[in-house]
Amino acid sequence: MLKLPEKRKLSYIYQNIISYLDYPLMYKIFVNDRPIILTSTVMKESGFKVFLLKSVDMEYVIRKLQRNDFKEVYLYHPKKEKLLSLFKERMGFIYAGGGLVKNEEGKLLFIERNKKWDLPKGRAEKGEDIETTSLREVEEETGVKNLSIDRFLQETYHIYRNRGKYNLKITHWYLMKTNYSGELNPQLEEGITQAVWKTNDEAKLALDNSYANVVLLTESYLQSL
Repeated sequence: MLKLPEKRKLSYIYQNIISYLDYPLMYKIFVNDRPIILTSTVMKESGFKVFLLKSVDMEYVIRKLQRNDFKEVYLYHPKKEKLLSLFKERMGFIYAGGGLVKNEEGKLLFIERNKKWDLPKGRAEKGEDIETTSLREVEEETGVKNLSIDRFLQETYHIYRNRGKYNLKITHWYLMKTNYSGELNPQLEEGITQAVWKTNDEAKLALDNSYANVVLLTESYLQSL
């Protein structure tokens, strides 16, 4: 397991406690770039749709979001501590890991996939802990070596289709560091056409053509600097 310095560890625990106690608790799960928002607060519909998490037809909601019939959807359950677990039960899920990687020049590592800027990530293999997954996937998808985990950033959630069925993908993201200065090798067989280092300003521009979860993750990091 990753051992964080004590001050950082206490800060991380404190932030998660505050996040849990801060009412209402919400999770944002993306279908393409349209969100499903899990909430424990009763809301009056105004430009969005609200359904009951326990009984909603998930495929109906997903299709409507994919077709842009809905801008966003709220799924309600009164017990905030059960929001994510209930959604996972209904959808099925897998874990993935990825990295926001910074080199010694302070540049961030991006990949281009499907003509959009993305961050390296991938599915956990059987018996593999999520930190190992994250390090392995970054190296496989970009060729970057000498990676180390600095700290956990956050989880993101999105819906994907696998063998005709919709599932939830839960991605654990880590801030990583490297002293690697060699050639970058995008993993072409995974549809990755470029792997590049970007300055913070270049990263901000890249987010104009990226995925919602990558935008949220990267903007949060950049704002923390």
